[in-house]
Amino acid sequence: MQKVCGIELSTDLAESFLEGGAVQALAPEIARVADELEARQGPGHEFLGWLDLPTATTDETFERYDAAAARARDDSEAVVVVGIGGSYLGARAVLDALGPGPGAPWILYAGTGLCATQLRGVLSTLEDRDFRVCVISKSGTTLEPALSFRILRGLLEERYGADGAARRITAITDAEQGALRAQADAAGWESHVIPGDVGGRFSVLTPVGLWPLAVAGVDVRALVGGAATMRAACRDTALHENPAHLYAAVRAALYRAGFMTEVQATFHTGLATLGEWWKQLFGESEGKDGKGIFPTSTLYTTDLHSLGQYLQDGRRDLLESFLVVREDGPPVTVPADVGDGGDGLDYLVGRRLDDINWQAFAGTRQAHVDGGVPCLTFALDRLDAAAVGGLIYLFEKAVAVSGRLLGVNPFDQPGVEAYKREMFRRLGKPGS
Repeated sequence: MQKVCGIELSTDLAESFLEGGAVQALAPEIARVADELEARQGPGHEFLGWLDLPTATTDETFERYDAAAARARDDSEAVVVVGIGGSYLGARAVLDALGPGPGAPWILYAGTGLCATQLRGVLSTLEDRDFRVCVISKSGTTLEPALSFRILRGLLEERYGADGAARRITAITDAEQGALRAQADAAGWESHVIPGDVGGRFSVLTPVGLWPLAVAGVDVRALVGGAATMRAACRDTALHENPAHLYAAVRAALYRAGFMTEVQATFHTGLATLGEWWKQLFGESEGKDGKGIFPTSTLYTTDLHSLGQYLQDGRRDLLESFLVVREDGPPVTVPADVGDGGDGLDYLVGRRLDDINWQAFAGTRQAHVDGGVPCLTFALDRLDAAAVGGLIYLFEKAVAVSGRLLGVNPFDQPGVEAYKREMFRRLGKPGS
């Protein structure tokens, strides 16, 4: 397969666990599913707006993000992004991968759960810093972000007054309805619209992700451009030339062969949060009706000293997808030892740490394959905005196809509502 956005997908070490032709045999089924998606048909068709986001973002939209970033840099040392799940995780994954731009305010996160310790940490950080709040919610009533936003809004008003607070709040919400939309309109907050046909876990390339990332100094034009390049590649009708369709096909074939858990493994600390976003994307999209591969993620080489034992010798219904980077920034090389060389590392003098890390990946992959784990690899030439944008779109398209192959609706999440009903009943919410 040719590289797209500097990303190369290798599947041979996974396909070797399957009968010959098992992946290609899925091509007609995948073509049918892909045609349905493009025609906006099938289960969840009303939530397919993400398909065209990479080519629908206009220069005017980017200019709005530029202006928002300038305002934040001018008056704030920190910006608190309030949201849960898809309302914050995609932006956080991209920012952790790429890092902030020079002079950007510090991005903090709240409303990601109900842990008081986490929120106290945010509030402590804000004690001596000017700050803004960006609240992200279609409804405005999701408990976790709504509680955090109420507390942070009170702090803004206490510090800056009602009018000053209003100028420091950005709401990203539904165009017309919901509690947050009503609040934003009444108070005159800056607001941006979450498209009604885009679900939360597919919303990275909407204002949900692009506004915070622009404020953090990320090159959002390059990010969206990479997704647009991947969008074109993911329309190729040849299975082995379409990275999203090939990934979905290999996963489906392995699932049908009894491989029930997928571990996404990276050797790059900046990509660990992307693994968290990937887990939500695939877990919430596929885990329905007693079906689906269970997605989990891990960070190597750290976890090779813990979970590595299980990956090597544990239950043999695991598959592994590696997300690795060949080069990442200025080289760090192993120096000569100024002492007696007693650490036994002189054979590595002059070697780049990136190269050593790559060899650790290659050795791990081979050991796991030898131990009975099918392995796929997403290898990035470099970690830049275009590559990350490409990965986001690749995974979104893959899970849409994969979910349809399973016979589930990849765009709803009925199981998520179950805990909410029971939680609200126990909290005494009226009508629960």
